[in-house]
Order: sequence, then structure tokens, then C-alpha cells
Amino acid sequence: MSATTARQPAPVTAEDEVVGICQDLLRIDSSNYGDGSGPGERAAAEYVMASLTEVGLDPELHETAPGRANVVVRLPGDDPRRDALVLHGHLDVVPAESADWQVDPFAGEEREGLLWGRGAVDMKDMDAMILAVVRQMAREGRRPARDVVVAMFADEEAGGTFGARWLVDNRPDLFEGATEAISEVGGFSVEIDGRRAYLLQTAEKGIAWLRLVADGRAGHGSQVNHENAVTELAAAVARIGRHPWPLQLTPTVRTLLSGVADLTGTRFEPEDPDSVARLVAALGPAARFVGATVRNTSNPTQLGAGYKANVIPGRAEATVDARFLPGHEDEARATLAALAGEHVRIEDIHRDIALEVPFEGDLVDAMVAALQGEDPGAAVLPYSLSGGTDNKSLARLGITGYGFAPLRLPPDLDFAGMFHGVDERVPTESLRFGVRVLDRLLGTC
Repeated sequence: MSATTARQPAPVTAEDEVVGICQDLLRIDSSNYGDGSGPGERAAAEYVMASLTEVGLDPELHETAPGRANVVVRLPGDDPRRDALVLHGHLDVVPAESADWQVDPFAGEEREGLLWGRGAVDMKDMDAMILAVVRQMAREGRRPARDVVVAMFADEEAGGTFGARWLVDNRPDLFEGATEAISEVGGFSVEIDGRRAYLLQTAEKGIAWLRLVADGRAGHGSQVNHENAVTELAAAVARIGRHPWPLQLTPTVRTLLSGVADLTGTRFEPEDPDSVARLVAALGPAARFVGATVRNTSNPTQLGAGYKANVIPGRAEATVDARFLPGHEDEARATLAALAGEHVRIEDIHRDIALEVPFEGDLVDAMVAALQGEDPGAAVLPYSLSGGTDNKSLARLGITGYGFAPLRLPPDLDFAGMFHGVDERVPTESLRFGVRVLDRLLGTC
């Protein structure tokens, strides 16, 4: 071997790049306030465009409104006859109040093996893993097993109006031939009775963001008023917020809890709330997600009425974030209407479907194999997400979506609690693990 050859630098790999890419993305403020007042995703989308173009790919940028930008690129697969896979992330993040954080939420700071910042778990970690793997494959001239549509969407945190929903409705050709998709909030590890298990997302609750409106009789604050809009609204809000929704286990949740029972050597009694609660608690930090998927939920989130202390307003409003289980939307809506009462009407702010897909098939087998290829002996179980993802929009095209952002996590890290929370952070080793798993998956699925 010549001296010149010996000095050749080692090829750059996805594991080498993923942490730096994630830091770069965290340093781009793409906060989505839901009212059009944020910075938008354009800067993050331009970063993605540059990252993909640099390795010879030809991505497209789709700006659906000023500053609201999406990036899509199609990777040809080894077998073009097979149905395509959509590999997607979102570039927006929920806002962060700097005063509440230990670090600047947009500094991308690394501390003791953890990357801190808004989006570190939701979901610029997965965005970085996707970019790192795709860049390595492009540099090496490797193709995925089948066509892969890589999409980085805008506006996921406000329902996808300027992101996945817009592209699905206006540019369905971008997803031609795609039948399956993978994205966020699945494939992460938990520890169950001393054994590591990965939760693969196969379901997600439906969304109903609702406005409660009470109309009454305006008047002087000193007078008797039996048509007080604030009184009617407050009573409705209290009934909805305190309603004890009944236990209802979907097939996904039943399969998950049965698996947890097997790992812990305990009995699973699906009709017994105490049995369900014990098995949910065995999931550690992930119990935040799973505990909200054993029933419908309804949380009042905003209140608004009046303009002066001595004036009874003629109108009062509140918002409610209701999440319904797959197959239970109609009964949930009927229950909410009854709880609101005859003097309070309900208006839709945003609605979207619930999803539940099988924990079986070639793609599921490939995801399980990719995880166990990097973590032999680990269990893989399905679970339902209490929130929602852009897979809801893709489902309008008949695309079956899974949550699979693979991360091997320390058992004491409150991963679920950091979604939309303060001090969001992800271990750098988890990112490196994730790119190894994704690389395996794209080569085999």
C-alpha cells in the first residue's frame, strides 16, 4: 500500500453525519404557532434541499404559502415493479419559551451525550436520520430495495394544511405507486421488567379540536341574569373536562398489553381497569402515550369571554382538544354534545381521522428484523399513539402508515414527556443507532 493510499480519508458515513445534521436543524427556528405568525419552514427546507443536492439528488421544493415549504425527492429502487414506500418527516416544531428551558431551545447544544433543542424528539431527530442515511446511500451509489419517496413536510403541528394535506390534495402524483409509509413516534425502546422492547406504532387516535360557544343575554354585571353565557360555558367546560370516559381497548392496545403481560409474567384482564393500569405502568415513561389510548379523552385548553368586569358578555367561547379511538368517533361526538348541553353549541376547528393498521406483513417483518439486527433479542410490540401524524393525510391516498423512528433509549429517559415539553433532548448514540436501523430497513423492505 502506498503512502498516498494510506492517507486517504475514511468515507463519511451516516453515523458520522447524523449528529451534526440534527444540530443544524435544531438551530433553525421553524416554530409553528398555528396562526401563520411563525417563521415558517422555508429555512429548514432550504437546508434539506442543499443536503440532498450536494450528493447528486434532485429534490423539489414546494412552497404552499409564503414561508411554508415542503421538500420531496424520489429514490429509484432496485425493483421498480414493487409498490413505493414514503419515508417522511416534518420540519416545523411547536413553539418554545426560552425562559422555561435550561438551555437555549434553538442552540442545538450538546451536553453529556445528549442533543438539546426544540424538535430533538419531535421530530428533527428523525429528519436528521433520514437525511444522513439517504446521503450515505447516494454517495455510495446504493439503491433502496424499492422506490422510496422521501418527504419533509411543513405544518404537521397544525394539521398539515400547508404540508402533507396540501400535497396529497394538490400533488398526489408525487406519491404515485406508494402503498406504505413510515414516519415519527414509533420504533423507540422502553424497558419492561428488565428487558428492552421497542414500540412500533400501528395506530393513532383521531383528532377533534372543537370550539364551544355559548350565546346569552348581555347586561349589567349588577343585575340578575339567567342567560349568562359565561355560566353556561363554564358548566359545559367542567362537565367535559371531568367526564370519566370508559375503558375501551382497541386491537392494537390489546396486543400491546398482552405482550407486556407476557414479558412481566402477569395476567391480563382486558375488562379490569386495575389490570390495564398495572400493565400500562410497566411501560415506564411510555405510559404517558399508552395510558391515553385506553379510552377517548377531552381536555379543555382555552377560554375567552367578556371585555369588562361589570359587563356580562353576550358570548363566551372555549376550545377542547378531544382525541377519539379508532372506530369510536361517532359515539365520542354524541357524548360531547350531551355534555355541552342545550345552551352550548360545538363547532369544528380541526378534525382528522383515527388510524389502525395490522401488525403484520412484509414491511412490519422488515422493521422488526432491522431493529433486532442491531439489538438482538429485543422484543418488538405494536402500540397506539395518543396524538396524530402526517400519516393521516397520506391515508387519503390509500397509503398505510406506521410510526418508525428507531431509537435505543436509556430506560430512565422520559422520552414521551418531552414531546411538546421543555428541555427536549435526544441521546447522540440513539441517533447513531437509528441510522444503522434505517439503513438496514431501506435495503431490505
